[in-house]
Amino acid sequence: MATADLTSADGPAFDSAADPASWGARHAHDPTVVRHDDGTYYMFSTDSVANSKDIPAGVHVRTSVDLVEWTYAGTALNGVPGPAAEWSQAQGLWAPEVVRWESGDWHMYYSASTFGSNTSAIGLAVAPSPAGPWQDRGLVVATRSGQHSQNAIDAAVTFDADGAPWLTYGSFFLGIYILPLDRTSGLPLVKGDLGSVIARRPKSVEGAVEGAFILRRPEDGRYVLFVSYDSLFSSYNVRVAVADSITGPYRDFHGLAMTDVDALPASVGTKVLGSHQFDGGTGWLAPGHNSVLTQDGPGGSPEYFMVHHVRFAADPSEHVVQLRRLFFNSAGWPVVSPQPFAGRETETLPVPEPVAGTWQVLRLDPGSTALVPAVAAELASVVPLVSGGTPTPARLLIAGAQDGSGRAVELDAVVFGSWDWARNRPALSFSGIDQHGVAWSGTKGGAS
Repeated sequence: MATADLTSADGPAFDSAADPASWGARHAHDPTVVRHDDGTYYMFSTDSVANSKDIPAGVHVRTSVDLVEWTYAGTALNGVPGPAAEWSQAQGLWAPEVVRWESGDWHMYYSASTFGSNTSAIGLAVAPSPAGPWQDRGLVVATRSGQHSQNAIDAAVTFDADGAPWLTYGSFFLGIYILPLDRTSGLPLVKGDLGSVIARRPKSVEGAVEGAFILRRPEDGRYVLFVSYDSLFSSYNVRVAVADSITGPYRDFHGLAMTDVDALPASVGTKVLGSHQFDGGTGWLAPGHNSVLTQDGPGGSPEYFMVHHVRFAADPSEHVVQLRRLFFNSAGWPVVSPQPFAGRETETLPVPEPVAGTWQVLRLDPGSTALVPAVAAELASVVPLVSGGTPTPARLLIAGAQDGSGRAVELDAVVFGSWDWARNRPALSFSGIDQHGVAWSGTKGGAS
């Protein structure tokens, strides 16, 4: 079950020029995962290494039956469709978004661009199944350098409370935009509509925001916006904000709007995932550009998985896709597992485990993009035992925590079973947000 991708403390132990059949979840950027009716999971991702004549362009596809082991399945399209290629001069396709439409068909929104340019296009392809065959339907949104301030890449689709589809897109330049789509065609409801802005960052940080995804939670009716800040090569980190309407305004834990360009750039958006490393484990660098897979959990309630790419700190040129359990604390804020998903049965603890004890803990400082090393800390909780099978909301206390105050930090958290990849065993983990809006997570166990 354990794979070299996740258990190697020294980074990837593979040949980056290996043929796609050997990739697994490696060499994938900007991933999205869907589940077909037969239970097969399909991952769609950017043509990360499509510069080789032996590795074709056209949206890379992988399949899995357990969300852990992935098999390369070729490309969804035969290269870059004509209209997108003509508009953008792109050699490959980026950031595909795949969703099931009201008709039962599947829609793929793909991006075509060249690095650093906003002469870009989002196209649409339609298929009866995630396995295809995919038929191109042309351009949905297109922007041109010198004419537009937006950048038509990184599409994501969300259905609102009335079942109407909305397209979210954008990166850097002038930020993240949203516009309504036609419920039948999947094209803009108003032809030529470029939408309205819902997130942007100031020029002092080069407007560094991209990879947006909006999740609607039926539990409370709110919309959760996920975005990636900073550089995809080194400092990516995932931020969140919430809104009562799909068009916003989206506000973070402190109530700051995601369009606020006057506040300190690192203070806007609640950081929920960043670069990190557990003692004895692989260093993970620049996790980001996430989507969210939602499916029915064992009890019938929705369960969520954050799907993202991440780089190896030992060799940032190599990257891999990870899925992490995504939970919501009692206040309704998303919190992310510190451990990649290893399978539900694998993550279930054999016996109930006390929360109190020594943990390896991560504090995701929103003001820093540096890799965070886990540190040992003592935890206490009003929840005495956790089975590891069912996620459990908890108020956690971290004694003498490293927040600069020396006082205990109180967390609105969720405790759950996980797989400790550094120690190759099931373990108890937590993820939560403290009273200052800072995310913490950790896995139980002292230093090896």
